[in-house]
Amino acid sequence: MHIDLPDKIYYSIGEVADAFEVNTSLIRYWEKEFDILKPKKNAKGDRKFRKEDIKNLEFIYHLVKERGFTLEGAKIYLKKNQKKALDDFEIVRKLKRIKAELENIKQQL
Repeated sequence: MHIDLPDKIYYSIGEVADAFEVNTSLIRYWEKEFDILKPKKNAKGDRKFRKEDIKNLEFIYHLVKERGFTLEGAKIYLKKNQKKALDDFEIVRKLKRIKAELENIKQQL
């Protein structure tokens, strides 16, 4: 899944939910369930997600929606392998972007 967000410092929960094509309630639920999600909140209580939060959400989305982990299974996986798993996910994500770019160049030739 490719997340298409403009280059900003903070994103609203609506922007994040639209990018992931999920409801805002799911983002809020994941925030309660996963310790690695810690969006900033303004005085009104509105959540403001940073790029780091987006990366963590993308990883959680990958585990739950793409790999089929249960929420409990995803939490256990993150607790045991958080640093290594996030690093591996970043590498795979970059390789998928490179592959898509190469396929695009191939089609143009």
